[in-house]
Amino acid sequence: MRKIDLSEVAYVGNGLKRPECVYATKSGMIYTSHADPNGQGGIACIYPNGQIETILAEKGDVPEIFITNGYALMPDGSFMIANLGPDGGVYRLTRDGTLTLELDAVDGRKLPSTNFVNRDAQGRLWVSVSTWHDPRDQAFRRGVCDGFIVLMDENGGRIVADDVDFANENKVHPSGKWLYVNETMGRAIVRYAIKHDGGLGPKEVAAEYGEGNFPDGFEFDCEGGIWMTSIVSNRVVHVSPEGWESIILEAGDQGLIARSEAAYQNGDFNRDYQNEGNASPLGNCASICFGGPDLKSVFLGSLAGHSVSTFRVDVSGAEPAHWHF
Repeated sequence: MRKIDLSEVAYVGNGLKRPECVYATKSGMIYTSHADPNGQGGIACIYPNGQIETILAEKGDVPEIFITNGYALMPDGSFMIANLGPDGGVYRLTRDGTLTLELDAVDGRKLPSTNFVNRDAQGRLWVSVSTWHDPRDQAFRRGVCDGFIVLMDENGGRIVADDVDFANENKVHPSGKWLYVNETMGRAIVRYAIKHDGGLGPKEVAAEYGEGNFPDGFEFDCEGGIWMTSIVSNRVVHVSPEGWESIILEAGDQGLIARSEAAYQNGDFNRDYQNEGNASPLGNCASICFGGPDLKSVFLGSLAGHSVSTFRVDVSGAEPAHWHF
């Protein structure tokens, strides 16, 4: 797989606020999370002509602190959003700024800060919650494994996996047979077989990531490969169907990577290391998607950037469930 030089990276949009999660559709639209420093979250919509529209949660069930993290595009044009704020929960945001609480508790427990929502081709919602710990920083070490996945379907919401080592993005494999999840502190991408009723089989390690990699987002390509974004090290990593890992793009500070790796191994990793990654030209790349007419344009969301990073690759992404929305 060809390595991308930083000089090949272009930027789309400007003035974005914490565009952590990015999506593209066939129409040429690009969507990102929007997290205002004052806690007023929403979605930024970047039109093909460069115009930016921001949809803020202004009415309805708006919590005191609403931080858009991962979200899903819905067929009716609304957005299903994971609230990273302390009250957590899953909310629906409509185009007129109305926010509706869809899920605030599961199996009798209130949801903590909620990380990600993914809508699959069948219309089911898969929700990642990184940890029960509050604050979440208490789980910034390997082996905690109290992250979990919630399935939201016609039967409501229920926990279907509860052994994830800091659950981050989740995606259903293009085959529809597996749910893949990035374990940020486990430094692996794991998968679960999806049963007929939506339940999940036992956890399997699909691939382990190498030194300096702290996985956040990922996406599948049409050849069965996985493309992962690493915070801190600001890398885009490709994992082949055979499990071989290669760095496609790197824009991190080598000193920070070495210090972060040592802290991780010693159990001393903390948010300060993550925040240092904000200085990268990629702004601490946190998510990835494919777009463009041929699905060969890669777009990167970030924790601290003010634009969406983009570059061209030689392989097409797998067509996502929301491609024609």
